[in-house]
Amino acid sequence: MTKGQLEAKISEIVSKFEIEYMGRGPKTIKTYIINDMLVVRLTGFLSLSEQKLTDNAQGVELYKKVRTSLFEGGRGYLETLIKEVIDVAIISTHSDVSTKTGEKIIVITVDKNLEEICKVK
Repeated sequence: MTKGQLEAKISEIVSKFEIEYMGRGPKTIKTYIINDMLVVRLTGFLSLSEQKLTDNAQGVELYKKVRTSLFEGGRGYLETLIKEVIDVAIISTHSDVSTKTGEKIIVITVDKNLEEICKVK
């Protein structure tokens, strides 16, 4: 699989996870492979009700707590989906949402240099 093909496949997996587990997918999603990291950028992530909720500091805090808790609960499922496509051990998974821009970033570190794996194949 080429680097571009792997990035596209990871985007599909994350989109599937967001729809099936988190309840809603992004408008756009793009994955970047950088050495041993997968950086996934999701845009158009907030629903209209979430945008209204995050109009004030209290709402932002509540939203982030709920989203963090949901993501932490589904982390194992997401990691399993990724490991089904790439033979790697996942070291860590991080996620954050910007309530200002409606963008979400997921960073996953693995035990192999994925750029090297893509070059070999």
